[in-house]
Order: sequence, then structure tokens, then C-alpha cells
Amino acid sequence: MLRARATFTAVLVALVALPFAAQAQDWPARGPIRFVVPYPPGGSTDVGARVIAEYLSKALGQQVVVENKSGGSGNIGFEFGAKSAPDGYTVLIAPDQVTSAPHVFKVNFDPLKDLVPVIQLSRQPVVLAVHPKLGVNTLAELIAYVKQHPGLGYATSGVGSQQHMVAEWFAKEAGVKLEHVPYRGGGQAINDLIAGHLRLASLGSTPLIPHYKAGKLKLLAQSTADRSPALPDVPTYQQAGINLALDQWLGVFVPTGTPPAIVARLNAEMNKVLAIPAVREVFLQSAQEPVGGTTEQFSKLVRDDFAKYERLSKELNIKAN
Repeated sequence: MLRARATFTAVLVALVALPFAAQAQDWPARGPIRFVVPYPPGGSTDVGARVIAEYLSKALGQQVVVENKSGGSGNIGFEFGAKSAPDGYTVLIAPDQVTSAPHVFKVNFDPLKDLVPVIQLSRQPVVLAVHPKLGVNTLAELIAYVKQHPGLGYATSGVGSQQHMVAEWFAKEAGVKLEHVPYRGGGQAINDLIAGHLRLASLGSTPLIPHYKAGKLKLLAQSTADRSPALPDVPTYQQAGINLALDQWLGVFVPTGTPPAIVARLNAEMNKVLAIPAVREVFLQSAQEPVGGTTEQFSKLVRDDFAKYERLSKELNIKAN
């Protein structure tokens, strides 16, 4: 009797799995494949998603489209990607904020349970930018200035962002007091910084590089352990004497339940795309260093950063109001 039940259960499991196996074998049998980007067009996440989508469309023989679902500090897009059908036709392109959001906001998704990491696309630094009129040229000069003028306001792209965490981490290590001025995205923050409405900002490097090269802004530090190839003249926080290191990464996820064969195919095809010189050049020009690698490597990074941001959000007292 027990053997008969075991056999029946095994057959039932196999029958249930058949449609998913067939689906994975045929994927992609149709288009379009949606790349969900949780932010408005023009930022580093959107840039990375669009260049991958263009080349992946050719590789898969199906249209890959980018769909911007912005709002809620990225949480609207994160949740949409996590709750989508696990059929390989909805793919979430997300930065590392997907791992910090649950520790800062009340969210309706769990990145460790609801999402399957596919591949890390790139990494880039968070940079500390100042308006030239502030009159400081190094991180040491900024620290001295803030000690004389505590409460200097700094802009970020939002509460709980990696830019927010880096700035508060820097302030704690340097023993200074800064005042957070969060924006709904980096675009307006950069405009106000260039106009001199604020004199300090902690932001992703991609949209700041043109203004830095034009001399409209100064970059005092970058958050990665090593200098970004796109910013060889900007010291890291560690090189400037602040014990701080943080990579801002961009990665690909699919909803939990997506057949492993589809995950493996996406990983393999995206690794091929990231090896194309023209694609690498687009990433590097936007201060994003292409990465690639296995699903296992990316999964470990996601788990490690989830734990890291849980610790940092508590230590730095970062919570959404």
C-alpha cells in the first residue's frame, strides 16, 4: 500500500511538472519579453536594461521591451516583478536597493523568497559630489568645513537608497552632522546641485559624469573598494581615510517558480551579451563596470547584501517616515 501511494505521488508530481518542462523547452515561443525597470527612463538602471534588451532580442529571436514602472522608491516595480507570472516573459532589472528596501520600507515582497537571481549585470560607485562654490576640493576639506558648519544639507535620490546609506555611513565615520534632503529620483537632485540650491549630494555616478567632466561639479569620493575605470582621478572613501566600501550593482531577477531551464538560458545569453565589446563600452561610458557570472555567484551577493543592509539600516537608523 505504501509503495502504491509513493508511486501515485511520483506520477502526480511528474504530471504537474510536465507543463512547466514543456514551457521551459519551448521558451521563448512568443514575444514580447518584458524587462521591468522600477525607475523612470534615463537613469543607470534604464540604460543597462535597454542595451541588454536590444542585443537579447537578436539572440532570442523575440522582441524584448523595457517597461518602466517607477514610484515608491522602486518598490512598485520590485513588487510587480516579484508577483508576475513565473513564465520567463517578465524579467525584473533591479539595483541593489531591492535587497535594502524591506529593511527601510513596509513592502509586499521578499527578495529572498519571491525572486530568483539570474545574473549580475554591472557595478558602479556612489559618489560624493559638491558644487564648486562650496570651496572644498578634498574629502578632508569637506569634513573640516562641516565641523565648522554642522547640518550641511545633502541630496540623494530618495530615503533608504544606497546614496542615503553611504552618506550617513560617511558622516558617522567622519564624526560630522549632515542633513538629508531626499528627492524623488536623481534628475532633480542633480539640477538643484548644479544650480547651487544645494552644495552637496550623494548620488549614483552615471548621470554625474558629464557635469563632472564639464567642471560644473567636483567629485570628492567614490564608494567602491577600487576606483571605477570611468573615474580614475576620484579617490575611494577608503583612500581618503574613511572606512567605507559599497558597490551599487545592477542585476536580473525572475519570479520564484520560473523553470530552472529558463533561468539558465537567460544567464547564458546575458553572459554572451555582456562579452560583446560594444555592450561593454556602453556600460563603461555610463560608469558601470560589466560583471556577468553564474546564478550562484549572484545569489550569494543578493543574500550577503540583504544581511548587510539589514545591519546598516539599524546602525544608521535609516527608516522611511
